[in-house]
Amino acid sequence: MPLLELTDVTRTFHGVGGGEAPAVLKGVNLSLEPGAALAVVGSSGAGKSTLLNIIGGLDLPTSGRVVLDGRDLSELDADELAGVRNRELGFIFQSHHLLPQCTALENVLVPTLVLTDAKLRAAAPERAQGLLQRVGLGERLHHRPSQLSGGERQRVAVVRALINSPKLLLADEPTGSLDSVAAGDLGTLLLELNREQKVALIVVTHSEELAARMGSVVRIEDGRLAPVASQA
Repeated sequence: MPLLELTDVTRTFHGVGGGEAPAVLKGVNLSLEPGAALAVVGSSGAGKSTLLNIIGGLDLPTSGRVVLDGRDLSELDADELAGVRNRELGFIFQSHHLLPQCTALENVLVPTLVLTDAKLRAAAPERAQGLLQRVGLGERLHHRPSQLSGGERQRVAVVRALINSPKLLLADEPTGSLDSVAAGDLGTLLLELNREQKVALIVVTHSEELAARMGSVVRIEDGRLAPVASQA
């Protein structure tokens, strides 16, 4: 059973003057198996981020279905959707969005504050420290973002996305603000964590190098998806 399935997903927005603008997504179909790694490429404005927002429940399609782990996201109320985003999805963005006043460890633990399971909350600090150690930040637990390099800050953001053991990790241009060395290192880390943590991965990227390392690649053109290559 696929972890994620999009069926005939369209998304339109209101244009200038209140009229309907051309559709950003046009009948998108996509299926992703548990633990898979997928890259989505395309030109600026092609709809990559819109697609990721819909998959992540940050936006809803104008029509069509998005089914995550057997549940149609459009049938969930706001509280249920927030619960799915917090427990089953992890988000990584081009900007790390770390809280400047918090340490690396404290930033990672932010998503656990809304957990209702007391046992999971109690276990979170140990898991956070273990993951930070895994990504090479074991000696930087108590450093604030201003004391970390760009690559280190992005690694903290990756760990934060993983802290609640999501089933699907969504990364929107995660290497866009990094130099080529840090970008390559982050790409390697994401794929290693994809295998080790058994978390599915969707990466939206302009980087052909990063895309080529994923298990499969799709290109979004004129609001539709087309397969590019299978790397497996």
